[in-house]
Amino acid sequence: MSIIFYSVLVLVLTGVIAAVILFFVAKKFNVIEDPRIDVVCEILPGANCGGCGFAGCRALAEKIVNDNSLDNLFCPVGGKDIMQQVASYMNLEAEETQPKVAVVRCFGGKENTKQRVRYEGVRDCLYADMTFSSEGGCPNACLALGSCVKVCPFDAIRMDETTSLPKIDEDKCVACGICEKTCPRKVIEIRNKGIKNRKVFVGCVNKEKGALAKKNCEVSCIGCGKCQKACSFDAIVVENNLAYIDYNKCKLCRKCVNECPTGAIKEMNFPPKKENTQVEIKEIA
Repeated sequence: MSIIFYSVLVLVLTGVIAAVILFFVAKKFNVIEDPRIDVVCEILPGANCGGCGFAGCRALAEKIVNDNSLDNLFCPVGGKDIMQQVASYMNLEAEETQPKVAVVRCFGGKENTKQRVRYEGVRDCLYADMTFSSEGGCPNACLALGSCVKVCPFDAIRMDETTSLPKIDEDKCVACGICEKTCPRKVIEIRNKGIKNRKVFVGCVNKEKGALAKKNCEVSCIGCGKCQKACSFDAIVVENNLAYIDYNKCKLCRKCVNECPTGAIKEMNFPPKKENTQVEIKEIA
């Protein structure tokens, strides 16, 4: 009986000592979290998409509160309205930012390329990127396997059956950037949404020389530089046989669109151009 008693006593004393030790350890390393973090986290949309550059909305809220600043911090899902609410609560000033949207910079789908090979491997763009160029031969073209569609948390991308290329729903896209990071060919880019959603950009990422690029795709940029010469705003650069339009400098004048000999420069959401009509005036004798 005494053996059982002493065994129980030792266990109880061990438990008490462990509890005391844990109590003081908890007191020593106790971290008091700023209650404002919970409030800011409630204001944020809770999408946890990572578009802000942090692991989730709570991580962004912690950064805002701990730094007491909104410098270079922005929630693409909530946009300007949400950030202004956060700024108002934190007594800070929200930075003015332009709305952005994802853009597919490749138009070498079924309509503009000839199928040279048929891919029958794993239906994943990253895997396919390591195994072959593309069905049309361009080593930089969209692989059209829909990895961007799978990762989009906002159902803003679908594969167009006519072109076999991804198509962005601008009303749903929040420019979180997940598709941009997922694309191994860097075909998708986050750009300014533009005035009235109007955009002008080079719909090509191929850096091959002109003749070879044109052989693989009818609407490939050939790096001729005509667009660069036509631009009055220094918004276009040509490097490595490829033109690029800086959306921060572009004034949407569209001169470059008319100059491009292959149709590689795309204009989106502009009204149809008016046809020039000449009225013939006859002199009445």
